[in-house]
Amino acid sequence: MKRISAALLQLENLQPYERNLRKILDLLKQESSDLIVAPEVCLTDYDYGHLEEAVAFSEEAERRLCDAVGASILVLTRLAKRPEGYVNEAIVIHEHRVVHRQAKHKLFSLGEEDRYLVPGSVEEIVPFEIGGVRYGLMICFELRFKELWQRLEGCDVILLPSQWGLPRKRHLEILSRALAVMNQCYVAVANSAREDMAASSLIASPNGGLILEDMKEVIHGEIDLELVKKIRRYIRLK
Repeated sequence: MKRISAALLQLENLQPYERNLRKILDLLKQESSDLIVAPEVCLTDYDYGHLEEAVAFSEEAERRLCDAVGASILVLTRLAKRPEGYVNEAIVIHEHRVVHRQAKHKLFSLGEEDRYLVPGSVEEIVPFEIGGVRYGLMICFELRFKELWQRLEGCDVILLPSQWGLPRKRHLEILSRALAVMNQCYVAVANSAREDMAASSLIASPNGGLILEDMKEVIHGEIDLELVKKIRRYIRLK
């Protein structure tokens, strides 16, 4: 595969939960893109007052999404419960099953994530392969940590489901482009479209190119894997 068609779902994460799931399922029926990325906790939002209900719904939603996702790749995060506590867990669904799980390691204290959730292990932040393409994943706030960028060196595409706040909008745009140039890869960001969120869903390329959209619900773009190879061949970092 030399090119990947991508769709970023810029959604509002509103109540009730079923509305959010139905929205994604409806969009999946319309989409033929190879890669589909949805915002952070897009199924339930950070509903700290009803964590047990949010986790139970997310488990059922995961089953329904697995039924719906065939050849495409769907990326999102969901609230989950592990033995150590509640986590914000990214899942990657392909061919009707979850092929990668990764809990958020860097929690955002301004949003009180560290009060209600436990961090995932940094060891979960590793590249994974689908169809010969090397992917990596970070969740929202983790974009700020350069030591995590290093863990994903060599990836062709880095995926970033986010719920990034409006006051730090430019930070999201600048850091995403910097990561793409530094790691010589594509970065695909799907951010929440809620009023207090930055939107700014984007696809950043390794040569500094950018697809950026604030208003659309679905943003389409193309990932050129030959460009990744070309940049790495001519600008050697090691």
